[in-house]
Amino acid sequence: MKGEKGDLRGRMLSFRLAYIFSYNLFQFCGHTWILANTIARFLTFGEDALADTFYSVGLVMSLCQLLSILELFHIADGIEKARLLPRFIQVMEKNFLLIMVIMLEIERKPVVCAQLFLWNILDLLRYPHELLCLMGRPSIPMVWTRYTLCIPLYILSVATEGVTIYQALPYMEPTAPNCSSSNSTASTPTRLPLVLMVYLPVLALGASVTVWQLLEERHHHLEKWNNKLKRK
Repeated sequence: MKGEKGDLRGRMLSFRLAYIFSYNLFQFCGHTWILANTIARFLTFGEDALADTFYSVGLVMSLCQLLSILELFHIADGIEKARLLPRFIQVMEKNFLLIMVIMLEIERKPVVCAQLFLWNILDLLRYPHELLCLMGRPSIPMVWTRYTLCIPLYILSVATEGVTIYQALPYMEPTAPNCSSSNSTASTPTRLPLVLMVYLPVLALGASVTVWQLLEERHHHLEKWNNKLKRK
C-alpha cells in the first residue's frame, strides 16, 4: 500500500510539474511572439505601425492574459510559490484594461501600443525565470533582473494604464436623451465615466500595495541567494 501511494504521489508531482512547465513555456512563447511582432512592425512601418498593432497581436495577447487567471489558482493550490494579492491585482488590471480597450474600440491609440509593449517586457522577465526555477537552474543575474527591473517597469505600466483610462473617458460620454422616458435607460451609461474616474485612485492604491510587496519579494529572494553564496 505504501508503495502504491508513493507511486501515485510521484505521478501527481510529475503531472503538476509537466503542467506548470507547459503553462510557463506557452506564456513565454506567446509573449515572445507578441514582442517580436510589435518590434518588427515598428521597424518596418515606423510610427504608422502604432495605429494597428493591437489588430496584429490583440488576439494572442487576449488569450495570454485570459489564461493568466489560472495563475491565481496555481498560487492558491501551491503549484507556484508567490504572493496571491499582488498577482491578483496585476491579473485583474490587465484583463480589465483589455476588456475596456476592446469594448470602447480605442485600439488605435499609441498609448495602447505602449501598454502592450510594457506588459510583454514584464512577462518576459517573469516566465523565463519561472522556467529556469522549474529546471533548477536559476542564476543570480536572472534573479536580480527579475525582481529589480520589474518594479520600475510595473510603475511605468500602471502610469500608462492611467493614461489609457483617461483617454478613454471621451468615448464613454453618453448622448443626451431625447425624451424624459429615456432617462432610466440613460442612467446606466451616464455612470460609466464616473466608474472609470473612481477606478483611477483604486488603481493607484492597488499599485502601491503591489509595489510594496514586490519590494519585499525582491529583498527576500536576493537575501536567500546571498545566504546560499555565503554557505558555499
